Amino acid sequence: MAARPRARRSALYIPGSNARALDKGRSVSADVLILDLEDAVPAEQKEIARASVGAAVGARAYGRREVVIRVNGLESPWIARDIAAAVACQPDAVLIPKLSRIEDIRRARAALHAAQAGSDIALWAMIETPLAVLNVAAIAALGEGPGVPIECLVVGTNDLARETGVRLKGGRTGVLPWLSQCVLAARAHGLAVLDGTFNDLNDWEGFHAECEQGRDLGMDGKTLIHPRQVQMANDVFAPSAEEVAWAEKVLAAFNRPENATKAVIVVEGQMVERLHERMAHRVLETVTAILPPE
Repeated sequence: MAARPRARRSALYIPGSNARALDKGRSVSADVLILDLEDAVPAEQKEIARASVGAAVGARAYGRREVVIRVNGLESPWIARDIAAAVACQPDAVLIPKLSRIEDIRRARAALHAAQAGSDIALWAMIETPLAVLNVAAIAALGEGPGVPIECLVVGTNDLARETGVRLKGGRTGVLPWLSQCVLAARAHGLAVLDGTFNDLNDWEGFHAECEQGRDLGMDGKTLIHPRQVQMANDVFAPSAEEVAWAEKVLAAFNRPENATKAVIVVEGQMVERLHERMAHRVLETVTAILPPE
């Protein structure tokens, strides 16, 4: 698990072969930068992208942002060199695509171990195939086992739609059960979980609605394809002022000596249980984890 709480409201994919985009990542207010060696990079540019990403991460170009490198798939001809380069430059995490079975997690861990990755580099898992959704609870459960720590599940809604024929129309009715399955698996095993991307850069109403939907489902944040999407994701996935104020009231009430042994109390006319105390702690932990602008 992560050594400290992190905000992951916005996770921006940056093509590893795009030098301008890699440089712009220095000033983007995303909580997470996912430097991509996979889908966003054509085959003839894989080597250039790997070198560019390694140089940027190795130079600590991105300040306090969480930096993740998405490598190519385990079956690709580039995976061994991707893993070696990623471990050498020490990102916060390595994101492995197309992980569908628990054996895939074991193989990914073995590859990271062979490259001498320490526990300070986490494993993030893409859930983007039908088999991955069916196995997501078992995949998430491996986060509690030995080896490179698993910290986050990243839902690949575009790949899921392509492989199933589901249409990602407004409301995403077809994928809602799968998204909830991923959230349940992540929460059951203490992992973070990020929603898929929104593809229409001109539909801001639709993007906002999908961010709200992801938050309602319990997602920690949303993966993004353009810097212009960052601020809206940050706003939606951050606790509101009202949520923070209520959390503070709940914790203050439970901290009073007369409530120390009570399982249920009343706060401003509302019945509040110890589970609400835990929820309040989580709200304040999220606020604390949000880094101020650099």
